[in-house]
Amino acid sequence: MDISKILKSDYLDIVFEGRNKKYGGYELRKQYPVRARNATIGTLLVAGLIAAGPVIASIMENKEVKKPVVSMKEVTLAEPPPIEPDKPKPPPPPPAPPAPARPTVKFTPPVIKPNEEVKEDVKPPDEKKAEVAGPITAEGDANANELAPPSEHQGTGTGIVEAAPEPKIFTYVSQMPEFPGDVYGWLSTHTRYPESARESGTEGRVGVSFVVNEGGEISNIEVTRTSGNSALDNEAKRVVGSMPKWKPGKNNGTAVKVSYSLPITFKLD
Repeated sequence: MDISKILKSDYLDIVFEGRNKKYGGYELRKQYPVRARNATIGTLLVAGLIAAGPVIASIMENKEVKKPVVSMKEVTLAEPPPIEPDKPKPPPPPPAPPAPARPTVKFTPPVIKPNEEVKEDVKPPDEKKAEVAGPITAEGDANANELAPPSEHQGTGTGIVEAAPEPKIFTYVSQMPEFPGDVYGWLSTHTRYPESARESGTEGRVGVSFVVNEGGEISNIEVTRTSGNSALDNEAKRVVGSMPKWKPGKNNGTAVKVSYSLPITFKLD
């Protein structure tokens, strides 16, 4: 290459002097500065967009924010049901009519006086009559066994008196009976493992039912589920019968008899 052209030529022209410039390497190196510039500009633009993305997103969100609409709806509650008042206790049954009584004459203690001083109402009763001595003089049935009571103690009822019904035993009431403390803790400390069952290694579970009456006492103890061992069943009944008074159950505020059940487990250590 002429020396005058060397000063004006690019270094690629000098390197590829006498070579095939159409091979590809010449064009790649010739266009490299343009591609490097474009790649740098593109990279900077992408990095700028990534950095400015959150800011642009926040600006777009703050342009129009719709506030939620809160609707108020008035709700009317139904009236509560009326409280059932305590049922009054039934009135006591009328007193029983008096049984027929034998006729009596007033008994007068014997006093020795002259005949002229003896009054008619203080003479002793005639033994031939059916009357017997009593606190007052009263008419009655000669065949009766009872004496006539004093008039101020006689009953005034005239209707038929029925026997009072046996108090009902409830299964569920508004206020169930309660043991004064931990019932299972009490049973664990007061139950005695039968020696015969201990020696034979017998274990089991016994279901016991009983009635807690109006005063909290235990009665009507029965085994509802046997363990298969009579010694364990009998011990379960014994320990339940030895429990202290319970807090009685109530129905409508009145203490009543309530049936109760307890499972008692016998397990050897």
